[in-house]
Amino acid sequence: MNNSKIKVVVTGGCGFIGSHLVDLLINSNYEVVVIDDKSSISNEIFYVNKSAKYYTYSITDENIPHEEIFKDAVYVFHLAAESRIGPSIDNPIKAASTNIIGTTMMLQYSRLYNIKKFIYSSTSSVYGNTENLPTTINESINCLNPYSATKYAGEKMVEMYYRMFEVNSVILRYFNVFGDRSPVGGPYAPVVGIFLKQQHDNKPLTVVGDGNQRRDFIHVSDVVRANLLAAISDVDYGLFNVGSGTNISINEIAELISDNVVYLPPRIGEAKDTLADITLSSAISFTPTITINDYIKSNN
Repeated sequence: MNNSKIKVVVTGGCGFIGSHLVDLLINSNYEVVVIDDKSSISNEIFYVNKSAKYYTYSITDENIPHEEIFKDAVYVFHLAAESRIGPSIDNPIKAASTNIIGTTMMLQYSRLYNIKKFIYSSTSSVYGNTENLPTTINESINCLNPYSATKYAGEKMVEMYYRMFEVNSVILRYFNVFGDRSPVGGPYAPVVGIFLKQQHDNKPLTVVGDGNQRRDFIHVSDVVRANLLAAISDVDYGLFNVGSGTNISINEIAELISDNVVYLPPRIGEAKDTLADITLSSAISFTPTITINDYIKSNN
């Protein structure tokens, strides 16, 4: 991956996953341009890499300096989104504006400036409450909330831009992402980060529901590696699950960290169990490398 400064664009590059992707791309010798308006309520901290160039614009802003950003870029990694279930329920219109209109604008600029490939960050939430585990990409769509519905609409815009306008694209459906820089504030923050912070603060771990719900957890470094592998692969258009191919219950995660646990009422709009079928991900040479057990042991 010793590239001679290939230019790439990362939207949402100051957030949890996006900032790790920016770091990977910089370390892989890419010229990185970031679009992030730093407005996400999901993030306590916005991360910046001094070797990247940043533009503080919303992806829905019609005044974005698109020629400066997209001209001569080879890949666009689109991570910017309204990315939490709770806020999307509170404000579905904002979720739709960012996740549908914003995605369409990024696709249109990718089309206008002849981007080689568009990498779209989607979500396993589009599968909803499926009983078919592990879940393949051919599973029926069952969006349970505005977040998953708007992310799926974004997927369909990506597909349309490929078929109608020949914008090569890869859609990545992330399962439950964990790792350093994960948000820890608010009730909808990723559970691993919340649990570790609660343990650090000598507080009880707050388990939502009965804790028997099982999740497929994938480390953020594996997620960003999947993004880069998708970009440099020979795949012109594809849709892939990005998960570990294993799952674990929330109670089991809690037991790895602390025996001081309290239970909260269940939340609406969330699936009971998730488990990725990652068989097809071999097409982009992706296999997960970091387990949640090892991560918790090294951080607890």
